[in-house]
Amino acid sequence: MTDKTNKGPFAGLLKGRVTLVTGASRGIGYATAIELAKAGSHVVATARTQGGLEDLDDAIRALAKQQEGVGEATIVPMDLRHPDGIDQLGKAVYERWGRLDGLLANAGLLGEIAPVPHISPKKFDETIAVNVTANFRLIRSFDQLLRDAPSGRAVFMSSSSAQSRKAFWGVYAASKSALDAMVQSWAEETEITNLRVNLVYPGPVRTQMRAKAMPGEDPDILPKPSDIAKRILPLLAPECKNHGEIINLSKA
Repeated sequence: MTDKTNKGPFAGLLKGRVTLVTGASRGIGYATAIELAKAGSHVVATARTQGGLEDLDDAIRALAKQQEGVGEATIVPMDLRHPDGIDQLGKAVYERWGRLDGLLANAGLLGEIAPVPHISPKKFDETIAVNVTANFRLIRSFDQLLRDAPSGRAVFMSSSSAQSRKAFWGVYAASKSALDAMVQSWAEETEITNLRVNLVYPGPVRTQMRAKAMPGEDPDILPKPSDIAKRILPLLAPECKNHGEIINLSKA
């Protein structure tokens, strides 16, 4: 007889919880969605790439056949640059669950690595739309649902570029600086609630975005998204006490 017991380190940690993950079709978002499901959470996964979301759903279904206690997935193909879609998703989550236990705001754009005067206005606007405006709309749409949960948790993926602000990284650095400021302000506003809000700097990770930014880098020297996912998951658990922090995983 096959032993289907889920023996993972986080097995059952998030049983019964509902967690929204943006940018879930690949990289850190995909890997964290898998870990969330293994820990028992129902994962609401969004991304622009439907094929990647379908692969995620298939992977979670396959895990559920192998292990007990694995959560389910609801996939929602959407472009976060269309804010009405975020509002509609908020309405759908409210109507189905009446709360949201966790939010992993992972979706992001690199933009254009170039001198500031050479950045195309289109690329600038797109980067700000995804890295800043979409996260504002997520906060706006899900704030009350996260507060209504007994232990709401929100994690926003940012970058040390927000502070280093190196040459040629102007639009990315600007977008992440703005994200940090907005999220930490929100954290101050929710200090006396049960909601815990934090930012994560993952450091260099073996992702498509990193390969695009650093094409000459050896990816084998970098941690995999699954390594980072295991370190993000505790921040989405009820036991997490961190609040308003920037957690730099490359220094932890």
